[in-house]
Amino acid sequence: MKILLVDDEENILHVIKAYLEKNNYIVYEADTGKGALHLFETLHPDLIVLDLMLPDITGEEVCRIVRKTSNIPILMLTAKSSEDDMINGLMIGADDYITKPFSPRELLARVISLLRRSNHSEQENNTSFMSFAQGGLTVDLERYEVKFQDEPVPLTPMEFKLLEILAKHPKRVFSRLELVNLSQGDTFEGFERTIDVHIKNIRQKIDDDPKHPEFIGTVFGVGYKFLVNPDEK
Repeated sequence: MKILLVDDEENILHVIKAYLEKNNYIVYEADTGKGALHLFETLHPDLIVLDLMLPDITGEEVCRIVRKTSNIPILMLTAKSSEDDMINGLMIGADDYITKPFSPRELLARVISLLRRSNHSEQENNTSFMSFAQGGLTVDLERYEVKFQDEPVPLTPMEFKLLEILAKHPKRVFSRLELVNLSQGDTFEGFERTIDVHIKNIRQKIDDDPKHPEFIGTVFGVGYKFLVNPDEK
């Protein structure tokens, strides 16, 4: 698989590239935002590892531009360690983040997890197509497609995984920690609040009025649940 690695620190590029190539990934490098966008458009990588602090345009802007046309998994690299900074990164479309300094082994684990979700090779049961609200929302697990009112919905891999988990278990309440573990694995070390950001992004894409969601409800003090039973087949 092809990974686009974007960072303006040569030593970080060298270390990460060597570690990923050792694990049989094809790695392309960019040390500017514009260079990253050029390689993204020409090489069509399977995942982007993206530093937020670049010399020309910011990693946030690169992420926004990529998200206009692609749902490719994006793993942020950031020296900004505050929770708000990380949440802001997820709000613009990143799937996961890792703060500097980090170990190559941890980065590899995040990459593997993101690619697994993106490829969607593992499923919880045999349900491959789900329809809700008289076909107003459909989720096709085999084709990795979601449609709302017959229009394609551009979900990131993380958003797709969360929607799948919730939609497969209508009316069941999931805590934020459960959703973190089910979507990212119990070794993930991050803020449960990131789930709130992903749910907010999903609602904006599958609801006419995200402030009064039809599909994903909040159980205050606990977590979230899917509100609608599947259409009868």
